[in-house]
Amino acid sequence: MPETGVCPCGGGLLDACCGPYLASQSWPETAERLMRSRYSAFALGDAEHLIRTWHPRTRPETIDLDDTVWTQLDILDVVDGGVHDRDGVVEFTAHWRRGRRGGVQTERSRFERRGGRWFYLDAQA
Repeated sequence: MPETGVCPCGGGLLDACCGPYLASQSWPETAERLMRSRYSAFALGDAEHLIRTWHPRTRPETIDLDDTVWTQLDILDVVDGGVHDRDGVVEFTAHWRRGRRGGVQTERSRFERRGGRWFYLDAQA
């Protein structure tokens, strides 16, 4: 994982944004921060972070990342998911490219706090 440069989630420099989460130096304090870190993990090919932040109830045993290039993240809506909430929803659009094709994926992701930490639960595309 690169330690410098712009964070894929669009939140600033990587080392001051999602970098500490991807490096397991800290844990995202809100559902939106977790979603942004997971987008960055997809963009940077960090399957370990994706597995680590997936709720144990819905987590797959493995994850295979393909050659999709994630190019932009747009947050559309955030419902709850704050530091004192138990559940949260983040709706977003992720722009992608694969070879000569490109597109967007819109998703409503659900998050749940467990043991004081946020985890990705599931999503509706």
